[in-house]
Amino acid sequence: MKVPQMIAAEFRRLFSTRMSVIALIALVAVPVLYGGLYLWANQDPYAKLNEVPVALVVADEGSPATDDSPARNVGDEVADELIADGAFDWHEVTAEQAADGLADSTYDFVITLPADFSDALASIQTDEPRQAEIILETSDANSYLAGTIGEQAVKTIRTTVAEQVGREAASLLLDSISTIRGKIVEAADGAQQLVDGTGTAIDGTTKLGDGASALADGNAALATGTQQLAEGSATLADGAQQVADGSATLADGAQQVADGNAQLAASADRVGSAVGQAAAAVPEARADIAARLAAAGVDQATIDEVLARLDPLADDISAGNDRVQEVVGQIDQLAAGSAQVAAGSSSLAAGSAQVASGSSTLAAGAQSAAAGASAAASGAATLRDGIGTLGDGLGELADGTETLRSGLADGAAEIPDSDQATRDAQAKTIADPVSLETDALTEAGNYGAGLAPFFAALAGWIGIYALFLIVKPISRRAITALHSPIRVTLAGWLTPGILGAVQMIGLFTVLAVTLGFPMTHPLGTLGVMVLASATYAAIILALNVWLGSVGQFLGLVLMVLQLVTAGGTFPWQTLPAPLAALHHVLPMGYVVDMMRQFMYGGDLGRAASDGLVLLIWMVGALVLAAIGVTRMTHFRTLRDLQPSLIG
Repeated sequence: MKVPQMIAAEFRRLFSTRMSVIALIALVAVPVLYGGLYLWANQDPYAKLNEVPVALVVADEGSPATDDSPARNVGDEVADELIADGAFDWHEVTAEQAADGLADSTYDFVITLPADFSDALASIQTDEPRQAEIILETSDANSYLAGTIGEQAVKTIRTTVAEQVGREAASLLLDSISTIRGKIVEAADGAQQLVDGTGTAIDGTTKLGDGASALADGNAALATGTQQLAEGSATLADGAQQVADGSATLADGAQQVADGNAQLAASADRVGSAVGQAAAAVPEARADIAARLAAAGVDQATIDEVLARLDPLADDISAGNDRVQEVVGQIDQLAAGSAQVAAGSSSLAAGSAQVASGSSTLAAGAQSAAAGASAAASGAATLRDGIGTLGDGLGELADGTETLRSGLADGAAEIPDSDQATRDAQAKTIADPVSLETDALTEAGNYGAGLAPFFAALAGWIGIYALFLIVKPISRRAITALHSPIRVTLAGWLTPGILGAVQMIGLFTVLAVTLGFPMTHPLGTLGVMVLASATYAAIILALNVWLGSVGQFLGLVLMVLQLVTAGGTFPWQTLPAPLAALHHVLPMGYVVDMMRQFMYGGDLGRAASDGLVLLIWMVGALVLAAIGVTRMTHFRTLRDLQPSLIG
């Protein structure tokens, strides 16, 4: 009997009754239902998170207004953002409602923003900063993964709030730095003014030093001069005293002279008056003589002659009177001058006494002035030396202020001179310095597509395992008829292999068409699924040939081992060492990896290596099955004669 005939005979058996057909269809549909329903249920669960009920408790009391910032309730702001974002089905409730809802599964988890949430965030600007808390309450009785999702949600909220707070703090810091830079620039300008002023002060100090030197020299000369003045004043006091004494004697003599001159002036006045009267009486006497001569009968000629002789006398009297009056005037002037001399001598005596007294006082003052001038000269010399020291200090100050100016200018240059927009951008970058840019070498598309290789590989094994429940591994007639073991083996393998290919085509249709998973190489993906099914069929066939029903059971055990070692969900590197070692041996891990390369557009060379491993498994299993069939054609074992405990 040839291989196609043996396959046809097995199919006729499978389709012989209505129940067998129904059973066959049901078993063929097992991998389609298993893989399709599971991946459909988990096609994109993250897109449905907005239907996950979450309780949000906002107990935040807010932070009070300060001089630097207004009153603020960050908890309300966060709640508004969360509800507006709609990532979950948020329900803002009280703490009591949240606790009751978590207990009766109304909410999957609870997020609480405590009363001091805003105060804690605002404390970053105080001397006692502290962390703000976000409280997550979960219940694994509702869903373990819901708690895990809640932890991720809290981390997202924490990151968002931290970014916002960090941006505000960084903005405040950058604004402060900008203000500091402005003040440093002002300080640098002030330092420059100080440098200029110090230079001016140094110039002034030089001039002041010259003036102090001149002052010291002048004070020394003044001390010498005042000492001489003191000595001269003492001599003047002695001379003035002598003048005072002589002036007093002179005053007494002058007074005596004045008194004598006054008596002389009085006598002269009397003489002058008498002479004046005599001179005034001459014309009257001439007229009287002329009258008397005329009365005596003297002729006019005689009278004229007599009068002519008397006229010279009258002239002499008149001239004498003039002379007498002149002398009297001089005597009066002398008397007046003598009186003035007497008065002046008296004043001179008094003044000389005052001069003597003043000279004594001047001598004492000059002596004191000499001492003061000497002290001033010493002080001026000290001042001159101090100004020299001051000049040296100002020079050091000039160097220091120049260093200060340079340092301030350099410091200001090191601080960026940014505008508000730049500072806002910097604050945003400081708050969130790292952006995540994903560049996927290959991409599944969604969660369901990411699980598809694993569940397709697993569904293929389940499908083949189920088929071997009704498909005979080998034809007993063919073995009894001593047909070729190779043909028997191929017929026993191809029958479930063909049915497995039908299973994989149905599952592929569900994945590619019904669920719409993207596939870079769809035909390659289908080829991997068919190859995997054929490999599984060879392995389970070998187990059945050698161990019968026990081998069928070991196929279930082998499926369980591959379920945990294939690395279909978590990376295989996370497995314990013994299971990780099995990952490199068992075929399902290679099926998963090979299908990923074709579905996601990965490394086809790597897929070829995976395919080579599957071929080795398939060929090896078929060789073992053929050896087992050969043994069965020549020998009978106890297992062939007794029914299996399992089967």
